[in-house]
Amino acid sequence: MKFKYIFLLAFLVGIQASIISQAIYEDERYVPETDPLVLEKLDEWQDIKFGLLMHWGTYSQWGIVESWSLCPEEYGWCERKMGSNPDDYNTYKAEYEGLQKTFNPTKFNPDQWAKAANNAGMKYVIFTTKHHDGFCMFDSKYTDYKITSDDCPFATNPRSNVTKEIFEAFRKKDMWTGAYFSKPDWNVESYWDPKYPPKDRNVNYEPEANPERWQEYVDFTQNQMLELLTDYGKVDILWLDGGWVSKKPKSVLTSWYDDQLKNSESGYIKTREINQDIKIDEFVKKARAKQPGLLVVDRAVHGKNQNYLTPENRIPEKALPYPWESCIISGGGWSHTKNAKYMSGREGVQTLVDIVAKGGNLLLNIAPTPEGEWQQGAYDLLAEFGKWMDVNSEGIYESNTLAPFKEKNICMTQKENGNTYFFYMAEEDEKNMPSKISVESHQPAAGSEVTLLGYDQPLKWMKEKAGFSVEIPTTLQENPPADYVWTIKVSALK
Repeated sequence: MKFKYIFLLAFLVGIQASIISQAIYEDERYVPETDPLVLEKLDEWQDIKFGLLMHWGTYSQWGIVESWSLCPEEYGWCERKMGSNPDDYNTYKAEYEGLQKTFNPTKFNPDQWAKAANNAGMKYVIFTTKHHDGFCMFDSKYTDYKITSDDCPFATNPRSNVTKEIFEAFRKKDMWTGAYFSKPDWNVESYWDPKYPPKDRNVNYEPEANPERWQEYVDFTQNQMLELLTDYGKVDILWLDGGWVSKKPKSVLTSWYDDQLKNSESGYIKTREINQDIKIDEFVKKARAKQPGLLVVDRAVHGKNQNYLTPENRIPEKALPYPWESCIISGGGWSHTKNAKYMSGREGVQTLVDIVAKGGNLLLNIAPTPEGEWQQGAYDLLAEFGKWMDVNSEGIYESNTLAPFKEKNICMTQKENGNTYFFYMAEEDEKNMPSKISVESHQPAAGSEVTLLGYDQPLKWMKEKAGFSVEIPTTLQENPPADYVWTIKVSALK
């Protein structure tokens, strides 16, 4: 059954640093949606399981951690290493923003990306329309700091409005489109007022003491988001980042990397408590008037506008009682990394299976190069996904959780028609199937048919205590129908 959206959960409070990497949020709660169109859309989203995330911007030219080096915080990912004088902040910021004048991704071909993603079995795309630096990868009317500005050499290219081009290319492959949008904007003066130096990632003045200035920022932000929902066709997901920009003062977890988590005693990285209310409740009503059923993911902000949660670069140990999606780096970093090493096909496929068995979606990040290409490693990885999904996707799409979700190296899912699927996760050097696969936690009804996806003959099975075992023919052992994960299917009796 699908999640019932009735849970209110406080999770992993006071845990020790040794297990901090399993934390999702300091205060993890889920507020159910009530809009029937959104609930229907959310149910469909939970069925499609596999999506693509792309971080791309001018920062790709320097191969750095997106726009984080603009942020005056003492964390490793904020360290300034590029430019002529990285020790001088004003010089660095000017040179960083000057990357707009050299950003010219002439090899940009979103149709090629969409084809590869579709062949891999991906069903939706989330694209970074704007990161925290404020540089727009779309043709915003509200700023000149954008890819379509005369200051950007790519502006003369007929495909310069890359967000529009990407959305159109992926829709042609019947994939959903989603807009990543940063709520903080470190370029606009109504967020980082030039009268004051920035202290950290937050607004650099007190919004409540400067209501007119803050309202200017609220209007700017809402107008840009409405542009994306008005001028770019059907948008299925609005994926908002920068959880510290929220209605109520609240410390939030802002990163999930183990090495970063070591930077604070509790294991969490917190922000200053500033009320940065951009009137998101009001905005979502406007947004859904333009895009009925729109999923809104106001990341790391407790409330009804976080339709699903997004644990970052990690997989929860157990199934979670609300809609969720693991955002996972495929290779290098979130943004372009020169000569990035990509996860293996085995790691990728088993990551997908593990997440789906626990009721989540996999959002796999691929970072385009400054020239507008994907590295060959990304294409190779997606091809591995595609080969496996061609055989095994029946147990992935439109599947639901089946407790205990995973036992030893076997994950499991079920369909509403009663069919169940048991995914045998092969070891790294395990190329041949074992002669027998055993499941301890489930037992088919007498007379059930047991098969292997990709093999058209029924397999012999027998009861074993509360579980069952399946005999694998010798010829099948030596020639499995897929690599990395083998799927036993138990068909429901009719």
